[in-house]
Amino acid sequence: MAKHGKAFLSARERVDREREYEPAEALALVKSLKTAKFNESVELHVRTGLNVRHADEQLRGTIALPNGLGKDVTVVVFAQGPKAAEAEAAGADIVGAEDLAKRVEEGFTDFDIAIATPDLMPLVGRLGRVLGPQGKMPNPKVGTVTMDVTKAVTESKAGKVEYRTDRTAIVHLTIGKTDFDERALLENYAAVIDELVKAKPSAAKGKYLRTITIASTMGPGIKVDPSRTKDLLEEAATPTAA
Repeated sequence: MAKHGKAFLSARERVDREREYEPAEALALVKSLKTAKFNESVELHVRTGLNVRHADEQLRGTIALPNGLGKDVTVVVFAQGPKAAEAEAAGADIVGAEDLAKRVEEGFTDFDIAIATPDLMPLVGRLGRVLGPQGKMPNPKVGTVTMDVTKAVTESKAGKVEYRTDRTAIVHLTIGKTDFDERALLENYAAVIDELVKAKPSAAKGKYLRTITIASTMGPGIKVDPSRTKDLLEEAATPTAA
């Protein structure tokens, strides 16, 4: 069992581990429990009731968070000719073809998102061993294999994130930073929950959203009430009283 420091243990004592908090209350608590000197990420972990061994119960997609991620997103684009120029104009950090593929084969993975035009996928396909395990392989299902590189780069830079269930049917996502105000975090949280509910596979049986946990990078997990989903967007949209 991992040993935790005094700051973590002190923060954990302030969390009722048997209680499922209201979303807004949980997010306020996450912010108040921040102990690290750096700006921690706020992580969302949703355990679903999906049987991910069945192809028709896979969950995967993308979502553009209304308030972004609070960090600079590094985007590389595999493209050539006019599409390479388009990617550069859209703000891609690195654009290339064979030269970029060679760098990745040699171990370069210091980027967040990889985008590719369809004609270069035979080239990019060779990089599966490197990009696959890191979840950075371009995929048409999530819009990272496309001829519309301007849209793909712009959305990625703005905070579009990919989500998918892992082997234990859990979705892990970052929804912002601890220096975000509570409303921005709530709006991002609400957008993610709304997206997951809309994306529920038709073959899913039983309870869909089993447990929801929020935590900062260095903080303890806080349980959130999964039933508080229908009115989240309205709550996030309601102006705060002065």
